[in-house]
Amino acid sequence: MSEAVGYAAVDLGAESGRVVLGRFDGERVDLEVVHRFANRPVALPDGLRWNLLALFSELLHGVALAAERSDLDGLGIDAWGVDYALLDERDRVLGLPFHYRDSRTEGMVARAHARVSRDELYAIAGIQTMPINTVFQLMADEGSAALAAAARLAFVPDLFALWLTGVLANEATIASTSGLLDARTGSWARELVARLGLPAAPFTGDTMEPGTTIAPVLAHHEPIGAIPVHTVAGHDTASAFVAAPIRDSGAAILSSGTWSLLGLELGAPVLSSEAAGHNLTNERGVDGTIRLLRNVMGLWLLQECKRRWEPCDYDELLRAGSAARQDVALFDPDDEAFLAPGDMPGRIAEACAATGQRPPDTRGELVRSILASLACKYRVVLEGLREATGRRVDRVHVIGGGARNALLCQLTADVLELPVRAGPVEATAVGNVLVQARAVGELGSLADMRAVAAASVKCVDYEPRGGAGLYDRFLAVTNQGALTP
Repeated sequence: MSEAVGYAAVDLGAESGRVVLGRFDGERVDLEVVHRFANRPVALPDGLRWNLLALFSELLHGVALAAERSDLDGLGIDAWGVDYALLDERDRVLGLPFHYRDSRTEGMVARAHARVSRDELYAIAGIQTMPINTVFQLMADEGSAALAAAARLAFVPDLFALWLTGVLANEATIASTSGLLDARTGSWARELVARLGLPAAPFTGDTMEPGTTIAPVLAHHEPIGAIPVHTVAGHDTASAFVAAPIRDSGAAILSSGTWSLLGLELGAPVLSSEAAGHNLTNERGVDGTIRLLRNVMGLWLLQECKRRWEPCDYDELLRAGSAARQDVALFDPDDEAFLAPGDMPGRIAEACAATGQRPPDTRGELVRSILASLACKYRVVLEGLREATGRRVDRVHVIGGGARNALLCQLTADVLELPVRAGPVEATAVGNVLVQARAVGELGSLADMRAVAAASVKCVDYEPRGGAGLYDRFLAVTNQGALTP
């Protein structure tokens, strides 16, 4: 067994970030979280924005700690998708990026579709229609001084790599969340950009594939040293998919965190009317793979409830949810009423009452209502994936933070009537490290990376115990025979 090689994996989520030291010995990856920090957006007079300077400062501190513990052969950054910074011709930031939950995108979907129809947009980009998408955020930037002066566009991993190295690279997996990448070629859809009335300049460069070395860290970041910075799968979901220990095409993958993303890994995009009708998204993965999936609101619902109920902790809430009655009210977790921060318990109670159900009476009932509704929405998504691809799915792999949520995993197995394998919890960090190892020649194919991931983690299995009645009740109260845009 060879001596372990160290990599710093920076994983930035919508609720928190962390720097993880990954040690790879040629057979398995061991992780050590060396720094964890909150990600707190800031409400400014013009809207909700990300505090990227604070996040970058935490990143520097965490990577310095990792460098103290191990010699590092690389540094890679993954983050949430869609949000971006506009840069001038000298790569200076033209204002802090807006948060995707900011209300400025209201009406922007209709504005874009008035110029390019939804069907045409989907036929080119193949992306799920959501108001948070980069394309609709850019429509909201119309007329701004920042957009007029923009020479480049950088997603969060791109921007932080630029600040570390002085080199800007648009990594392909996170660029594919924009709705402005050609789903077939992986290049910017420049004709689409022009038809939407957006400036051409930010989209003149090429995208860069995961597993490419960008440049070493600049000398003025002295405590870190001249560590090479590699592109990983910059979209955190794409990094997580790398670590999913799947062995064949019969598995669906559920990346479970603030957002839930349920999908299949394919060799080519699916741009059919069925895929468009089910509002599925074609996002790029490692080795040119396509992640055909759908975003579901996810554990954001529980996170916002917890924030409202502070002080409390997740273990306490999940115990209460497990003990709650099983016939709780159900609701559509993807209702846009749940997208913005606010009184989530009150909004869920209103949604349940509006469909003639008794709203949850206790915190435990509300937790179970959220998790049961998510599991039911996963079933709706899975049916759409099956119809759009014709693929047989016989099991589901749950990866990410939701893999430790036993109640959600069991409800998912019950409602989908499929076995569920949960793990790895740290899928994003594992995938980040594995792609870095490939960048320096330690690993080869995606199959090789998955074999290492499987050897590095322990998974938990859940068998279905019957949930068809719950799903039928969900369909009845939400009127969802099929997905809608």
